Amino acid sequence: MFLPHFETLAAYNRWANTRLFDACAGLDDAGRKLDRRAFFGSIHNTLNHILVGDRLWLDRIEGIDSDAVTLDRVLFDDFEALRGARAAEDDRLDRVLADMDEERLAGDLAYRNVAGEPFRTPMRLVWTHLFNHQTHHRGQAHGMLSHAGVPPPELDLIYYVRTG
Repeated sequence: MFLPHFETLAAYNRWANTRLFDACAGLDDAGRKLDRRAFFGSIHNTLNHILVGDRLWLDRIEGIDSDAVTLDRVLFDDFEALRGARAAEDDRLDRVLADMDEERLAGDLAYRNVAGEPFRTPMRLVWTHLFNHQTHHRGQAHGMLSHAGVPPPELDLIYYVRTG
């Protein structure tokens, strides 16, 4: 019941990430790292934050103890390394989702947040949050691209559905 929906979101997610990174490549390194007064400062830092969030959530789903990280951690200073890591994380997301079944999606995920506090959340809402979190921060990067003079790509889900 939920799995096909999340598979669609995973495909959309990869498509949107690819389009966003392609557009960000239109800026030089200084332009991507310029403090644009956004929540994570720069386009580059925002893209790193999306990756940090994905790694934390996928680790939780897979039952892997993550190293203690801060949500503003810059995992990759080099843009091409970050782009490669993003593609690899999208591959991982697909693999983790492929290991899901409806029974597990109907269950809960017990985990600890970055402050170490325990939580229990329905798995389908964890997946929804993971995709929503990316969409939220891609939107921030999209806005920063506009202000940087780079035409931002269309990233709406409905556009993906119509063209995919």
